[in-house]
Order: sequence, then C-alpha cells, then structure tokens
Amino acid sequence: MNTFGNKFRVSIFGESHGPVIGITADGVPAGIPISAEDFKADILRRKPGAAGTTPRVEADVPEFLSGVYEGHTTGAPLTIVFRNENTRSGDYAGFRENPRPGHADKVADIKFSGFNDPRGGGHFSGRLTLGIVAAGVIAKKMQPGLSVKAVLKEVGGITEPSGWPEAVKAAEAEGDSLGGIVECRAEGLPVGLGEPFWDSVESLISHAVFSIPGVRGIEFGDGFDTARLKGSENTHKGGVAGGLTNGEELVFRVAFKPTASIAKAGIPGRHDACFALRTPVIVEAMTAIVFANL
Repeated sequence: MNTFGNKFRVSIFGESHGPVIGITADGVPAGIPISAEDFKADILRRKPGAAGTTPRVEADVPEFLSGVYEGHTTGAPLTIVFRNENTRSGDYAGFRENPRPGHADKVADIKFSGFNDPRGGGHFSGRLTLGIVAAGVIAKKMQPGLSVKAVLKEVGGITEPSGWPEAVKAAEAEGDSLGGIVECRAEGLPVGLGEPFWDSVESLISHAVFSIPGVRGIEFGDGFDTARLKGSENTHKGGVAGGLTNGEELVFRVAFKPTASIAKAGIPGRHDACFALRTPVIVEAMTAIVFANL
C-alpha cells in the first residue's frame, strides 16, 4: 500500500495540492545527529525551476513532527512534512471528466469511486517523491559506509550531456517532452544482503524504483545486453549473485518516460519538459532505503 520495508519502514502520505506531503520512517536508531540542513543538498538536486523543469517551486523546508529531540533521532517513528504553498489547482479542473492520457486520472477515479483528489495528480504526483528524498537522507545517515551515486546518462536518446540543454529546449518549444536514463552505483555493500526467493536484492530495488512515478524499465549489470551474449562472454553480474550482494559494486539503470502532460496534447498546467533531469537523487534515495531495510 503506502508503506515499504520491515526493519526500516517508510510510509508516505499527502497529495500534490493538499496542505502537506511527507513520510514517517520507523526503525531509525536513536542518537543520529539530524537537522534540516542535512536535507538541503539532496532536496536541491530534486528541486525544480531550472531549464526543462516545472516552474512550480516550493520552499521544500523539512519540518520534524516526531522522532527528533535536541538535534538527534529518538528511536521513535520519525515524521517529516513539507508544506504545499505554490499550488494552482484550477489548472486541473475538468480532468475527472476528461482524464489525461498517460496519467492515473481515469484509473484512480474508477478505483476510488471518484473520491480521490485529482488536483495535480493527487497522491499519484511526482511531488510526493520529495518525501522519498527525505527518507533517503535518513537512510544514508544510517549507513555511513554505504556510497550510493546516481547520475543521468541519457536524455531523449542523446548520451552526450552537452547536447541535453538544446534537446530539452527544442522539445519544450514544440510543446513536447523527453525521457531519460539514470544509472545508479552503490559501493561499500557487504556480501550476502538479500532474502531470496521473493526478496532478492534485484526484487526489492525493482519494487522500490518502480514506485517512482514515470519509471518504465530497470536493468542490472549488463542488463538486456546479456541476452545477446554467449555464456562465455557474460561476466558482469552488476554486484549481485543469486539475488544476494557479492561485495562488488552494484550497478543498475532506470528508464524514465517523457512527461505525459504536454502542450502539444492541449494539457494545461506547469510540467517538466524532462522530469528525468530531477530523478537521480530519487533513485539514490530508493536504493538507500532498500539497503537500510536489508
């Protein structure tokens, strides 16, 4: 449902245009130093406002409601909220009657019998990934020996970063959008993390990563290229063997679709021309959450 994990359990709540969004993280050890400043760097990496991203810019200041006392975690569930203030709900009027292609508008309306909040995508909005980034900051602080780094590798089929700004600008001028591919690498992992059969490392990461809105594919190591190799040629396992970490660097890639809300389709509102630009830190956060749980 809206909770992931057992040993480190993250629950997400809120809607895009509701008063707040946030997370509750349970299983956080007591005594970890924590402040709003600790979240600033990762929040800024996700923050919109740059070319190709939505002009909806919020303050994104984390507020601790529980689990923190005198600058340290208490061991109790840690709840963080972010306030939604720069909303323009009128842009979404009529989407219940005329749902947007490629969005959850229609299926959510059917599933929840018309009681779901449709403004800005409601609970299905990418806005909620801010809470995931916050949970990722906590998860990283719980694992000081773990290094997780995700980077954008491709935008609209272009692998050279110098070509991305012009490609995004051209798509935006046409009222269109672009997708992208993010690569994530994790180092400092011990041997044996994972719980086959159902909770292998790949299974849990895939579960978490596919919860990010807009994800359309994931591959580990050499991924789909291995299907074109002979057994004698296939040597790179991407840090996983038998569903367990093998002590090597974990490598996987994630495909993000182009933004479905585009001017070319006559859809109003403030949207990213390429939301993949803001996703590497979200992929990092999901990865850190998975390993904190393991």
